[in-house]
Amino acid sequence: MDLKEIMAVNLRRKRHDLQMTQEELAERAGLSARYVGAIERGDVSASVTVLGQIAEALGIEPGDLLKKAARLSKS
Repeated sequence: MDLKEIMAVNLRRKRHDLQMTQEELAERAGLSARYVGAIERGDVSASVTVLGQIAEALGIEPGDLLKKAARLSKS
């Protein structure tokens, strides 16, 4: 699995843990819901800036989204 796919899995898992929709995450991160969906599907690679925006919106460290088989705690 490449980093893009790892981020997609971790992002989707954490967003679901927080019971947050893609639209809610997008609004909190200042992104479009369509772009968040593309990141979650692994269709696009997020820049480090976007990685930071998403992590902040989820309340986690950016590196947590890139850890293979990450176990992100529920907040």
